[in-house]
Amino acid sequence: MKWLTWENVGIDRMGCAWLIRRFIDLQAKFLFIPVGQMPLPEGYEPFDIPGVRLTHRRNHCTFHTMLNEYKLDDPILSRIASMIDEADTAQEIAIEPTAAGLDFICRGIRLISADDHTAIEHGRLIYDALYAQTALEHKT
Repeated sequence: MKWLTWENVGIDRMGCAWLIRRFIDLQAKFLFIPVGQMPLPEGYEPFDIPGVRLTHRRNHCTFHTMLNEYKLDDPILSRIASMIDEADTAQEIAIEPTAAGLDFICRGIRLISADDHTAIEHGRLIYDALYAQTALEHKT
């Protein structure tokens, strides 16, 4: 499948790309377009763009929306969604101590990456590690 989002990925779009490739579409191809470009190219599933099916909903990040849309009922993914929510959307209280650090690392990945394809590849290692550590904590 072909997926579409805005360029200059951050914590939510990077996390969504990881989620797509790991749990939804192992052969996913991504296209990154300038922020605000309209109309959207046809033949792609857009995500994290206002007004599309897979975007922020009710103060939750797109990652959270994807969990619901694709019925990914995994407590580890739900916890990661909470981390991304806290870093990427307006929250009244902070409950995820890793949220700010995850956001900081994702912004750094973007800075050292030549393009968005490289950024999501680098981000895969971060999100794989986050999933593994969160799963370990969940067992105890």
